[in-house]
Amino acid sequence: MIKVGEYQLLTIKRKADFGVFVGDDEAQILLPKKQVPQGSEIGDEVEVFVYRDSSDRLIATVNKPTITLGETARLKVKQVTKIGAFMDWGLEKDLLLPFKEQTVKVQVDKEYLVGVYLDKSERLCATMKVYNYLKTDSPYKEEDTVEGTVYNYNPEYGVFVAVDDKYHAMIQKKEATKDLKVGDRIEGRVLAVRKDGKLDLSIRGKSYMQIDENAEKIYAVIEKLGGKLPYTDKASPDVIKKDFSMSKNDFKKAVGRLLKEKRIVIGKNEIEIKG
Repeated sequence: MIKVGEYQLLTIKRKADFGVFVGDDEAQILLPKKQVPQGSEIGDEVEVFVYRDSSDRLIATVNKPTITLGETARLKVKQVTKIGAFMDWGLEKDLLLPFKEQTVKVQVDKEYLVGVYLDKSERLCATMKVYNYLKTDSPYKEEDTVEGTVYNYNPEYGVFVAVDDKYHAMIQKKEATKDLKVGDRIEGRVLAVRKDGKLDLSIRGKSYMQIDENAEKIYAVIEKLGGKLPYTDKASPDVIKKDFSMSKNDFKKAVGRLLKEKRIVIGKNEIEIKG
């Protein structure tokens, strides 16, 4: 049986000038000549992917699409037309993302997370409504660092993320410290693994909290020195280690935080509390 949207081994049943026909005794489809593996003969099996061409006919290809039926992946929008957007998935015919399957207005050359489904005419199409495509059996545990794609946003609850583009995760509203948009790629930290397997994330890593702590420590020391530190973040690592018990890199990050908050001024040879 020939299955649309999947990889499968099909038998070469007959040859033609423009390719070979693969399938079984009941149904056969064309594998174009440029796709036929060199040296192939009638009776050989070929691994192919089956989809519909621009004329809506079933056709086989040995090329590997980025995504198959029931999967999710980030795809780039190539063009937007009157019927929807077309996305690059590695095959000659681009994948249609109908307007009704878009959760936000997509833009050309931007990437979005989509799933693939069969429409009523058995054509493969993309959808941005990927909630039911995602899994809950991720290998991650609390405090692991993960990457994922934002696929939805609810102002009441927070930001929905697909970790590794396939696992359920969420950044709760209180943890969403910056404006995240659908399609954004994020790096986060696992706060918890829920009983149902879904992940709670924070985009504020441990380093974020450590920078705050270090910044307050540095500020307190400068205050004790009368409001002025006799060196800048260009000081030697040994001096910084001796005075603050932190690395030069951590010192620079913390000083940067204080500077961003406009609590200090950096001079040529000193750091001074801003009056």
